[in-house]
Amino acid sequence: MALEDDRHSEETTILKQNIKIVGAVFGADASYEHLFNYVIIMASLSLSSSIFAGLRGGFFTYSQARIDRRIRGDLFRSFVRQEIGFFDANKTGEICSRINADCQTMSNTLALYMNVFCRNMTMLIGSLIFMFLLSWRLTVVTFTAFLQIAEESQNSVAKANDVAEEVLSAIRTVKSFACERFESLRFLSYLNITLSIGARKATAHVGFLLTTEFLQMGILTMVLFYGGHLVIQGKIDSGLLVSFMLYQFQLGENLRELGEVWNGLMQAVGASRKVFELIDRQPEVQNDGHIALDDRIARMEGRIEFRNVHFRYPTRPNVPVLKGLSFTVEPGQIVALVGPSGGGKSSCIALLEHFYEPESGEVLLDGIPVRDYDHKFLHTKVSLVGQEPVLYARSVRENIAYGSTATYEAVQRASRHANAHGFITETHEGYETDVGEKGGQMSGGQKQRIAIARALVREPVVLLLDEATSALDSESEHLVQEAIQRNLKGRTVLLIAHRLSTVENADKIVVISGGRVVQEGVHKTLIAEEGLYKQLVQRQMLGAELSEDFTAPKQAHSERTPRARSAKRVPRSTSPSQQSTVQSFLGSSMASSYL
Repeated sequence: MALEDDRHSEETTILKQNIKIVGAVFGADASYEHLFNYVIIMASLSLSSSIFAGLRGGFFTYSQARIDRRIRGDLFRSFVRQEIGFFDANKTGEICSRINADCQTMSNTLALYMNVFCRNMTMLIGSLIFMFLLSWRLTVVTFTAFLQIAEESQNSVAKANDVAEEVLSAIRTVKSFACERFESLRFLSYLNITLSIGARKATAHVGFLLTTEFLQMGILTMVLFYGGHLVIQGKIDSGLLVSFMLYQFQLGENLRELGEVWNGLMQAVGASRKVFELIDRQPEVQNDGHIALDDRIARMEGRIEFRNVHFRYPTRPNVPVLKGLSFTVEPGQIVALVGPSGGGKSSCIALLEHFYEPESGEVLLDGIPVRDYDHKFLHTKVSLVGQEPVLYARSVRENIAYGSTATYEAVQRASRHANAHGFITETHEGYETDVGEKGGQMSGGQKQRIAIARALVREPVVLLLDEATSALDSESEHLVQEAIQRNLKGRTVLLIAHRLSTVENADKIVVISGGRVVQEGVHKTLIAEEGLYKQLVQRQMLGAELSEDFTAPKQAHSERTPRARSAKRVPRSTSPSQQSTVQSFLGSSMASSYL
């Protein structure tokens, strides 16, 4: 668009000089001297106009790239600074739309339209000056003004992108439930909103063009009539009238372009309002702690304490999750958190990682609130292995060393500890093998072992295990479990697990229900008490028995595995309602004997 404007400017300038050349040849004072003068002026103007147009275009194109880099960079830095609660409340697709669509709109619009605006304002002012010098009367007749809209479209585009991101990232689930048509219609509904807004803008734009064209032609007619009247009266000559009409035509073009600039700038304002709001947003959970090694502590021991912690998620402010929860983990201890789903176990992990701030109470590490630690130092000394490992579309080595300065030897050492070195070296490119988007080139067990290696390469003091094996098949689970057990010694370990064999070997078991600690002790003590822990163990055993009843043929009941025969049995007099409760508790993992 800017280049078209530059060409139009050149053509208008050349046209004016052509008229002067015609006047020099056919006018009353025609002479070669005048002809050559006007030709030289025209050539000089054309050359200078082309040079300045090219320089201006190059400058604004480069400015556009710089603006785009600056806005995207600032916005992305703001996003990665935000607390986890921000991402709970804002969907990934909408966030990506802000980085892509909105930033693109802003940078394109600002650079392009500022270019057009500067050019047209300069020409408009110049045209008005020349028009006033030629005839102030005609200038007064010509002078008029206009206005326009747009922000809603950016929000509708963001919502449509959100749907697309959500669906494509979970395409297996969409297909397994045959929801392709439903999701397509949902995406289309947001695009229809964008279309209706576009129709409104188009209607307004048509009205704007009709109005400006009508006004321009009306003004041209008035100028012709009034200018002709002045020519007849001898107050101006015909050449001056033609020159004035050219300037008046240029003025109309400039005003129309400024109208387009205004429309484009309003679109940029619509996009920029939310972008700048997000750039300026301060995280609710501040990561401005400064304590690290060589500061108030010489060496981290790994003592964890939850002291009367109350907590609720920012997206669910009316639902208390933790209600005065307190427990301690001594350095080097292995402590298991068990309890019904939704009791607050994973919330304890999230608070210790300082993903959220407690409503009241303190989460302490070596007697210091976790918020006071330097952000990078804290997450170097506290490593998490979750249920669903996240890998990036990079090499295996880069995924293991992610966020650290680990050497190649350290990466290999961590991989051996995580039972991952064998399968990594069997791949075609070894540690340089690309794992694919979200680790798609690796199996679930391989991804989990890479995640364990990533946690171990930092040599953490505290290791957090949040159901690290619950989503794996039995073979992968065995390898991952072996890798975990091998690396527990010498570290403080806080784990969430449902498998009895994992829990009963812990130094301490903390039973959490309804956001409170209801029992605390070792397996032998807790199983002897009448409490929730004993109920959970009995339910697990009943789940194993029910699983056998559902899967084994009736004639093979006497051939159960030694493990099943040796398990402590729950009386067969369990009522149907109790069995229903057990099945509800165990869900799809009933056959896996989970707590």
